[in-house]
Amino acid sequence: MTKTPLLLGLLLAPSLAFATTLVLPADARLEVQVVSSLSLDAEAPRQDDILLRPVADGSGSHQVPDYCVMVGDAQLDGERIRITTSSVTCIDTEGSDSHIYSGEISAAAYDSDGEFGINACQDGRCEITPEHGFELQVASELAIEEQENPSEQINIERRQAEGDGVANPIPAEQPDPDAQ
Repeated sequence: MTKTPLLLGLLLAPSLAFATTLVLPADARLEVQVVSSLSLDAEAPRQDDILLRPVADGSGSHQVPDYCVMVGDAQLDGERIRITTSSVTCIDTEGSDSHIYSGEISAAAYDSDGEFGINACQDGRCEITPEHGFELQVASELAIEEQENPSEQINIERRQAEGDGVANPIPAEQPDPDAQ
């Protein structure tokens, strides 16, 4: 299969297929959750470099691999927490092969009411726990090329080795130095 039909298939499919490019259209929605609890208030109205992960089989319009982490910033915006993202790293696996995608992503959080920001404030304190899922809406098309994966190349060399060479996990036959 050539790259063009594969990429076209990715644009038409609601989930990421195993490919050389991670592609999401503009306005794609991903259900995510924070990795660690997030608390904001008047004394600490902003937190940078928060980590988000996708919800497995989430309710968003699109899916990314389960092994993804997105980095973003959170800030109080009235009675809501505004979350925007800046980067994403995903590892997609198929059998013993893994593919790494890492790049920039511009997306913003929307709550289940469809409004911008997460409605998680009560009595001046706002908190989101890892159990709270919400959607990120991608601002513009995302297309991240697969990154080189050195460990995958090592594994390929090991599978191709036929008993000779450093890459083969089978030890060479040698006398046991402890045998007497």
